Amino acid sequence: MRLLLIPAIALAALSTAAFSQDAANYPSRPIRVIVPFAPGGGLDISTRLIGQKLTEKWGQNIVVDTRPGAATIVGTEIASKAAPDGYTLLMITTTFAINPGLHPKLPYDPFKDFTPVTQLNSQPNVIVVAPSFAAKSVEDLIAAAKAKPGELTFASSGAGSAPHLSAEMFQRLAGVSMIHVPYKGIPPAVTDVLGGRVSMLFTTTISAAPHIKAGKLRAVAITSVRRQPSMPDVPTIGETLPGYRAEAFQGMVAPAGVPPVIVNKISAEVARIVREPDVAQRFQLDGAEPVGSTPKEFAAFLRAEMQKWSKVIKDAGIKPEQ
Repeated sequence: MRLLLIPAIALAALSTAAFSQDAANYPSRPIRVIVPFAPGGGLDISTRLIGQKLTEKWGQNIVVDTRPGAATIVGTEIASKAAPDGYTLLMITTTFAINPGLHPKLPYDPFKDFTPVTQLNSQPNVIVVAPSFAAKSVEDLIAAAKAKPGELTFASSGAGSAPHLSAEMFQRLAGVSMIHVPYKGIPPAVTDVLGGRVSMLFTTTISAAPHIKAGKLRAVAITSVRRQPSMPDVPTIGETLPGYRAEAFQGMVAPAGVPPVIVNKISAEVARIVREPDVAQRFQLDGAEPVGSTPKEFAAFLRAEMQKWSKVIKDAGIKPEQ
């Protein structure tokens, strides 16, 4: 027994030393960061901003690999099969937490196939209406929906999207029934809200901000737990419906099996970057707040988000093809 134990101990010591050496030298070559969306979107912009900072810090190129398709499933599956060495990372949004409840047969396991790294930011959705719309507050909106059950309509960027689920959660807490009108993009939804063909739009603060500033749309409420510095006069839904919270997010994960010392090194550096004044300001201009969580904190957050959205999806009977 003793003769067998010594080599085992020696092997463990060598493995630990190797991991430590890898972490000390990490990164020693370019890092691929998969973005499961088309180029030019919000997550792509955030990734390139952070990637530039990482290159300046580590002296290694950050290669942004956009892999859109199937509501982020295409890019996410590719990342799940990558070598767990820290040289392939995946950027995620709220869709990562929504998909398990929406698609029962994903080609990857969000818990077993990934290691959380850090949450970049938190971004609320916002309810916007045409300036001529009668409801001026959440209370007004609820009263109008109750007066005309099933008549008010709300637009979103698509069935199963974060704004759509934010609206479903709102309906259940408010005890109202409205009709969902999914769109394949925000511009046509804005056009129909302005034209009075749809009552309201649930969308991200990033997409709504230009229209609000231009006076084309009026913000009724935001979905975050606190009012946003970029929209201090816009109340939260939670001020009227206590307990309501539906925030979108951007984050980073790695394939399962990446040594913790490397995960922690990436997490600490990215968390530092998102808190830098220029990066934080960029997020805030888009209506998002920087976070920079630890891997443990992000893991707990993701698990809670998946449970929350799975319940909303089940209760509302939402299907991917809707």
